[in-house]
Amino acid sequence: MKLLNTILAVALSGFAASTMAATEVQWWHAMGGVNGERVNKIADDFNASQADYKIVPSYKGNYTETMTAAIAAFRAKEQPHIVQVFEVGTATMMAAKGAVYPVEQVMKDAGEPFDKSIFLPAVISYYQTSEGELLSMPFNSSTPVLWYNNDAFKKAGVESPPKTWDDMKDASEKLVAAGYKCGFSFGWQSWVMIENYSSWHDLAVGTKENGFTGTDTNFTFNNDHVKARIGSIADWSKDNLFKYGGRRGDSLSMYTTGECGMWMNSSAYYGSVKKQAEFDFGQTMLPVDTDVRAEAQNSIIGGATLWVLRGGEDSEYKGVAKFMTYLSSPEVQAWWHQETGYVPITTPAYELSKTQGFYDANPGTDTAIKQLSLNTPTANSRGIRFGNFVQIRDVINEEMEAIWNGSKTAAQGLDDAAERGDTLLRKFDRANK
Repeated sequence: MKLLNTILAVALSGFAASTMAATEVQWWHAMGGVNGERVNKIADDFNASQADYKIVPSYKGNYTETMTAAIAAFRAKEQPHIVQVFEVGTATMMAAKGAVYPVEQVMKDAGEPFDKSIFLPAVISYYQTSEGELLSMPFNSSTPVLWYNNDAFKKAGVESPPKTWDDMKDASEKLVAAGYKCGFSFGWQSWVMIENYSSWHDLAVGTKENGFTGTDTNFTFNNDHVKARIGSIADWSKDNLFKYGGRRGDSLSMYTTGECGMWMNSSAYYGSVKKQAEFDFGQTMLPVDTDVRAEAQNSIIGGATLWVLRGGEDSEYKGVAKFMTYLSSPEVQAWWHQETGYVPITTPAYELSKTQGFYDANPGTDTAIKQLSLNTPTANSRGIRFGNFVQIRDVINEEMEAIWNGSKTAAQGLDDAAERGDTLLRKFDRANK
């Protein structure tokens, strides 16, 4: 009996050790639907690849809701180890002193090999300090592209995808004449038509290098060039060349059902377009406004990165570091890129996708990468880093909607957006001196 008890005790202790071996790492994210399933697969595959750590992903709502939940959780000392935050939350996260554990420091402290040179410059530069330290791990990066309906083009006599805004007008007129309800629409309008339009044409969105060199900044997107382009689009809407369809991705169905022949929005809608569109679709670079410059500069990223929050145990952060290495591996990034349309965050992942023949089999799916890498980013085209920009985007949306419904001119709406935005910038500046 004594021998039996000893054997049972040893067996049970071994069982307990095995069940306690996996250190849990909490990951809060904003990926719903199919992308949420893909996030779960990444976590499951990592967990299956080793026995020391277990990534536990949790969906917390949209980007704004997820960031808000993480901030509230940190104040309550119930924060996750990793939280997904969209790019416009960068300045807010940087200002959260004591809360953020810079990912580059996480990797160093954990003794995990980390080579920044493999990351695409247009992706990594957005999330680095002025000294070059990487603050958060790029994950789902995208940029807006011009989606088009090839079948509609053939029916309307549009010979090739538009390259300029004059081409956009011409193609839209032909589409409407052919019976389509509108020429084009777009989503995430601040990102597409203010932030990326400005970057694409090397125009400043605000002072202080778009907020990268200081919080005491002011908006300049209400310049004559942006006013002229937004004003033209508002005029075109009277003839249904343009139709507004919502703030985020609400207008996707206007494109996939064939209502509009063109759509400007994230490259990351690839999975949705492929699933929903029953026509020959394509994507190409954003149109150039030749009244501003002859050739495009470069577009900027959207999407989100993974921020690490302080307050956990050293053993847990070793798990975070291991997961970051796994997440940025060529195989994982190539799979994520090909499944979703998000940009591969590293050069090896891009090269692997080439080798696998993905771009040959799916023409145009490297458009986002080409746009981001078109030219060396300037102070105007590196990206934006404004405080309170989540709220400021809501302000811009409100004012642009006033332009689309005709209650304000483009000049009035953009001036009001800049003025209201500046008020929020001052509030952030005072709080984070």
